[in-house]
Amino acid sequence: MNASEKPSLTLATFGLLAAWAVHDLEEVATVARWSRTRVPVLRARHPRVPDRVWRSVGDIDGREFATAVAVMGAVVAAAAADGYRTGGRSAFYQRALDGFGLHGLVHLAQAAATRGYTPGAVTSPLVVVPFTLWARGRLRRAGVLRPTRARELAAGLALAGAATAGAHAVARRIR
Repeated sequence: MNASEKPSLTLATFGLLAAWAVHDLEEVATVARWSRTRVPVLRARHPRVPDRVWRSVGDIDGREFATAVAVMGAVVAAAAADGYRTGGRSAFYQRALDGFGLHGLVHLAQAAATRGYTPGAVTSPLVVVPFTLWARGRLRRAGVLRPTRARELAAGLALAGAATAGAHAVARRIR
């Protein structure tokens, strides 16, 4: 890596935390109201969806959700710091970056499936996906991007899912 690549790698690594914060601020600001107002409409529109699914997304406690976001922030901060420490080479950082980008696509799929806004749907195409593609490009140009096969993408999405589930479990325990 030459000296001119270091600033862009710093932005690519710590930028993950910044992009995540912008995205999750949207979610924190909208999820409680969205779950109260939209879930009943979606439940009526899709009566075959099991009740346990609706219970899991209906009437979300805003404070518990914000606590889960804070826990997730610690995971993302750790991934970004590991990425910075290793000059972008960290597998943990790269899988977290992949998971972040893929979870943005999941938000867009959710919005399409519900035919309307879902929390995170605004910042996914404006922040999440573009940042992920930009950061991966910086890592590629610096020669540190790990090969990305379906297995690695699945690992990134699994990391995002496991971290999210864990953050919510910790938040329930705290709250």
